[in-house]
Amino acid sequence: MTTPGSVHPIEAESYRILAERVDLSALGPLSRAVAERVIHASADLEYATSLVLDETALASGVEALRRGAVVVADVEMVAAGITSVAATCFLGRVPPGSGGDGAPTRSAAAMRMAAAAHRRGAVFVVGCAPTALVELVKLAAAGRVEPALVVGLPVGFVGAAESKEALRASGLPAVSNVGEKGGSAVAAAAVNALLRLAGGPGARRG
Repeated sequence: MTTPGSVHPIEAESYRILAERVDLSALGPLSRAVAERVIHASADLEYATSLVLDETALASGVEALRRGAVVVADVEMVAAGITSVAATCFLGRVPPGSGGDGAPTRSAAAMRMAAAAHRRGAVFVVGCAPTALVELVKLAAAGRVEPALVVGLPVGFVGAAESKEALRASGLPAVSNVGEKGGSAVAAAAVNALLRLAGGPGARRG
């Protein structure tokens, strides 16, 4: 395990290889940090071109985390991968086999609960369920939630790419990627990069 300010030799070697294989120098500093972390976590160089990153949106996320913003994850696997802070997940509060409250899926119902509990300033992270991301976008459009940042990187053949397109079209401050790839590990990695940038006494490498 690494400590604040330290880098494990394996991680250092991973970043050295990454730098040899892909040039991220055209990205802004915040975008580059997120892209590096996602590629490091996935060993997938395609993220160098498929990630959609915005310095202003990332700065909003970093500042929110620095102030102690709540981090909401769509599934427990995403929450477990986020270091430095205890991310919260509402999925377990929705009974199995039921969307709840008329929502199409449990993940969407859980996102409704999360939005009601954290209406302003939270960082929402979706790495698994496209329906959770679609629901979050709808809630934001209806004025029912105002995230500081949405990390939208769900994975899958059904709805994942489309949900991320909807996120980008929404105008919300966001991290996303083009296509079907994504997942819990890359979503958590993006947040961990922002937590490093936010710093603070609790920050550690994930």
